[in-house]
Amino acid sequence: MLLALFDWLAHYHSVFGVFHYLTFRAMLGVLTALVIALWIGPPMIRWLQSVKAGQPIRGDGPQSHLTKAGTPTMGGALILAAIGVAMLLWGDLANKYVWIALLTTFGFGVIGGWDDYLKLSRRNSKGLASRYKYFWQSVIALIVAVVLFNIAKTPQETGLILPLFKGVLIPLGFGYILLTYFVIVGSSNAVNLTDGLDGLAIMPTVLVAGGLSVFAYVTGNAKFAMYLGIPYVPGVGELAVFCSAIVGAGLGFLWFNSYPAQVFMGDIGALALGAALGVVAVMVRQEIVLFVMGGVFVLETVSVILQVASFKLTGKRIFRMAPIHHHFELKGWPEPKVIVRFWIITVILVLIGLATLKVR
Repeated sequence: MLLALFDWLAHYHSVFGVFHYLTFRAMLGVLTALVIALWIGPPMIRWLQSVKAGQPIRGDGPQSHLTKAGTPTMGGALILAAIGVAMLLWGDLANKYVWIALLTTFGFGVIGGWDDYLKLSRRNSKGLASRYKYFWQSVIALIVAVVLFNIAKTPQETGLILPLFKGVLIPLGFGYILLTYFVIVGSSNAVNLTDGLDGLAIMPTVLVAGGLSVFAYVTGNAKFAMYLGIPYVPGVGELAVFCSAIVGAGLGFLWFNSYPAQVFMGDIGALALGAALGVVAVMVRQEIVLFVMGGVFVLETVSVILQVASFKLTGKRIFRMAPIHHHFELKGWPEPKVIVRFWIITVILVLIGLATLKVR
């Protein structure tokens, strides 16, 4: 919105030309989303409290969580609002990748929001049935996958890029649609599984989004892409602004979600943010790097899969409780220690992911 205005003003004074720089608008995106989140956070939390939007707590979970009953949920709406405003102000609304990212994020947000609403209205932790949740996630993910496949103009945009190997491109053909589907749906549910402790999911999301913003910037720049040996995708650099908006909105939300949390993200935020990371990774051709940088999300998901498989096959559990962050809680780790240690792991993994830009 403002980009078009400043583009017009640049004809009259060169100072407005600075708004054409992605890095400058990315910084503005961070600050705008952060300010919006901090501004609307308190009134939104008060409103959620007034309508008794308290989080239902699982009875079979750690006993320490029972004290959290009644804490407002659906705080992810705060994140989505901040991202939306930041992108309307600083994003290039003529860019197709921006709209794909936004529609994917908000589409998954609607699914998560409906799930949260059902949990609150029924006053228990069971919301939308899993089969319906996965069905609508699949519908959106497949639509996005088909659209991206059809608008791709070069083999690089649909091939699998292997980090550490310069110039290696594995043609996927229609397999690209399947890969995109699994990355978006998998990432969405992985972040949702991780969202079980105060601030546990949002900070890794912020860190991974920050890492992806770097990949988006260099992938959308022909010179940087050629120098680094990564695919060049025209227009995808605009996603750096989108990722920066996630960073700002996430940090603003963390202000209220840090231990002890004043508000929970809910599925409206977790499903949306996970899908956002997944679709950005696909568009910048870094699915494997997302797997590395989001290692905490992967660990949480794998722990659930292993726990369920082990119990069904042997009748025994591998972990005291899954996802794995509950396992460490039941081992006696204080909640803040689990959270911060998972944050530290994510910092390391994001740095490893960024290092693949040079190690090829």
